Amino acid sequence: MLSLIGFITILAIVLLLLSGKLTPMIPLVLIPIIGAFVMGFGFGEIGDFFHDGLGSVLDVVVMFIFAILYFGLMQDAGLFDPLINKMIGWSKGSVVTVSVATVLIAAVAHLDGSGASTFLITIPALLPLYNRLKMSRYLLLLLIGGSASVMNMVPWAGPLGRTASVLKMDVAELWHPLIPIQIIGMILMVGLAILLGFREKKRIERTYGAIDAQAAISEMAGTVKDTKKESEKKAACQT
Repeated sequence: MLSLIGFITILAIVLLLLSGKLTPMIPLVLIPIIGAFVMGFGFGEIGDFFHDGLGSVLDVVVMFIFAILYFGLMQDAGLFDPLINKMIGWSKGSVVTVSVATVLIAAVAHLDGSGASTFLITIPALLPLYNRLKMSRYLLLLLIGGSASVMNMVPWAGPLGRTASVLKMDVAELWHPLIPIQIIGMILMVGLAILLGFREKKRIERTYGAIDAQAAISEMAGTVKDTKKESEKKAACQT
């Protein structure tokens, strides 16, 4: 019965979020409380659940808040512009090369086994590049998610650790047979990136025409210069 109420609660939250009629905060807070009341839990027990849940996600929440503020500030300051310009110049405007690089960058970023840090590192750095080349953001999310899912089988990641605890066996022993699967998975992800890259290139050429990498670099450089000039003017006015 508890599992059934849990599934119904998750389904209700998803349906309300997809409907778009309520702000996300309302169903995420009220629906679980209603489900707890249906199961016969009181305010004291719900408070204990809230306290335990908050303690388990507090570190991730703090990291998200810090990452959003930090990467937002760094992006506004133009920290990623030189890296993006070099990547555009290195790829020479090749959508296929950028797609493959996305898979490899995400794989390296996910070596720590943390999905949150992987997305927080890769998306702020690669999203401006995708925007300059008119590439789909959904492609960026797909390639990062696919690469991270393959790399998520490392021993220090969550899924393998939980599986090892259930099976009551050493996590390294469980991981060793999965190494060839991870290698094959990464090869398949690179192949998928190449396939989707050619598909995306055709879509861009059909919709926008050919994308000039040098023009993209010049556009970004001009934007950075304009931003710097505005900052210097504001600083001079304040002085």
